[in-house]
Amino acid sequence: MLPIAYWLGNSANVQQPSVKSGEATMAEPLDLAPSADAPVLERVPMRDEAGAIRPEFVEEITRCIKEEHAPFLREVVAELHEADLGDLIAALGAEDRVRLVELTGADFDFSALNEVDDTVREEILEELEPETVAEGVRELESDDAVELLEGLDEEDQEEILEKLPPQERDVLERSLEYPEGSAGRRMQTEFITVPKDWTVGQAIDYMRETADLPRRFYEIYVVDAAKRWQGAIPLDVLLRSRRPVPLTDLIEEDRRRVSVEDAQEEVARLFGKYNLVAAPVVDAEDRLVGVITIDDVVDVIEEEADEEIKALGGVKGDEELSDDFWTIAKGRFNWLLINLATAFLASSVLGLFEGQLEKMVALAVLAPIVASQGGNAATQTMTVAVRALATRELGSNNAFRITMREMLVGLVNGIGFAVITGIVAVAWFKIPGLGFVIGLAMVCNLIAGALGGILIPIVLEKMRADPAVASGTFVTTVTDVVGFFSFLGIATLWFGLK
Repeated sequence: MLPIAYWLGNSANVQQPSVKSGEATMAEPLDLAPSADAPVLERVPMRDEAGAIRPEFVEEITRCIKEEHAPFLREVVAELHEADLGDLIAALGAEDRVRLVELTGADFDFSALNEVDDTVREEILEELEPETVAEGVRELESDDAVELLEGLDEEDQEEILEKLPPQERDVLERSLEYPEGSAGRRMQTEFITVPKDWTVGQAIDYMRETADLPRRFYEIYVVDAAKRWQGAIPLDVLLRSRRPVPLTDLIEEDRRRVSVEDAQEEVARLFGKYNLVAAPVVDAEDRLVGVITIDDVVDVIEEEADEEIKALGGVKGDEELSDDFWTIAKGRFNWLLINLATAFLASSVLGLFEGQLEKMVALAVLAPIVASQGGNAATQTMTVAVRALATRELGSNNAFRITMREMLVGLVNGIGFAVITGIVAVAWFKIPGLGFVIGLAMVCNLIAGALGGILIPIVLEKMRADPAVASGTFVTTVTDVVGFFSFLGIATLWFGLK
């Protein structure tokens, strides 16, 4: 049986910047300028000592783009790492970004476009000719190519894919058919497979003699004639073995693998739990179709963390710094509208005690303190709960125990702040009973905040809603309503107000 190989993309070789901090430090005291034949990034440093892009560097690149100084620009992009090139693109103006790609031609590494905001990437791709994008896509590994194309609409995708050779087009089209956020979208289709009856020597010789290998890989995979998964062999195990050893003696048949339909969050959790650096991806028939590597998982983790942080603030996960003001305003409006409605609900509680507030001004002054402190405590509990739900640390098996723990935390903190706020209230308004009233209300609201902070995310999770998105508003409403009602209700009873 011959080894099975999918389309292997050969990414453009991008050299790392050759500036060495030690050399620069030695050169500065001697006031020696870099020689004319030194790398561009030594002659024109990109970053300052803090790691930020130097404005002078961006200005120089912008000037060269305006003057169409292509040789210099090609030299620059050839030396930049894809991440640094992405930072440069983000720092340029909209028109200059497209011109940089056009002027540098084949020297431009299209993987750099995966390092910028979605909005910036889509703007660049829409301005470039389909032939230019297709040539850039051909130089990428399949997972990077899919990431580059998936943000475009179907018409633009098809226009670019038509410019690719049939085999490469088929691979990308299959990957784009998998659900967004699935392992099938994240996997790369470049991997090494070998037959079961080979020896270590045959496998090593094959890798040495084959030109189109993946740019970076950590293990090889054994499949049968129908491409069904048989096992994995890590490279370190392979290289420590003698040439005559059969591969069957080295196969890890129980190797962790994922399905093409698995959510990327589940894949990231698998990597973290079992300390993986790569995981084979199989289809419903257990055929090997791709591999996910640790660099893809790191991207997933960063994206999920970014979305959760935005969601806790009521911001859409796909909002980018590069978005225009109108897009951002529309994206935030609906959630602010919901917040306004819940604010009116909380304020309506104050309306129920309008007469009491007129008779005792101190109540109007202190009521927001009780509500605010409960809201802060609830936010602490909610943050821990949402994170625990996302990592599967909080579930039905321990929900009751964690809820009781948070109630005790609320009780202890409530008593502590009851004493503090009670003393301050009495000293401020010279009303002895006011300290007891606000203290008791503080205890009630901190317990309510603890309960709301953990139960609301759990309920939303059961309802298949995103706790990170919806919890904040509901939890704050609970603490506002309970805080106002408990404080003003207890004050009404204690002081006999009507």
